[in-house]
Amino acid sequence: MHANHSSEFRQVGDHAALDMINTIEQSESGPVDRWQTDADVQAWLELSGLAPARRGVPKGLLDSARELREAVRALVAQRKAGQPLKLAALNRALAAGGSHLELAETGAGQVAVERRYAAATAAQWLLPAAESAAELLAHGDFSLVRKCESDSCSLWFYDRTRSHRRRWCSMALCGNRHKVAAFRQRGSAGQPA
Repeated sequence: MHANHSSEFRQVGDHAALDMINTIEQSESGPVDRWQTDADVQAWLELSGLAPARRGVPKGLLDSARELREAVRALVAQRKAGQPLKLAALNRALAAGGSHLELAETGAGQVAVERRYAAATAAQWLLPAAESAAELLAHGDFSLVRKCESDSCSLWFYDRTRSHRRRWCSMALCGNRHKVAAFRQRGSAGQPA
């Protein structure tokens, strides 16, 4: 059993692909990678609702996840900048295959269609994350995909607010810091020199 990592992962992106990118973030002492072990990746997949139903983490999950994360980070930046997309790495991840639809009774005489994933290889474990990234790149409104406005923050988010004026990864992280700094600056501006 692995430790509960939910407090270590920033779920502020409002999209699983952006939350995957956000597993590496800037801090005062440099980049912090929240994925240090296969178990970390498994915990993130579970928290994000992307983990396969079967257990038994395959070898190489960490390396494969980091590779996918960097490919998605580059594609999000390219898409945001209006540049041509270099899709080969993500397409390789999508080619891992091993998913199928399955009908399940939900009770009360209802039937639901669910997607089931194979979980024999690291690539198959990461297929739901790769599909999430593909969905974002193909169908996302990139005028609403943004990087936090804080100079010291590297987190991305999908602005799903009604007014579409979200500026911060979260008010608790960067928004409040900005408010406090602005308040202090206004206070010092009124002080005699």
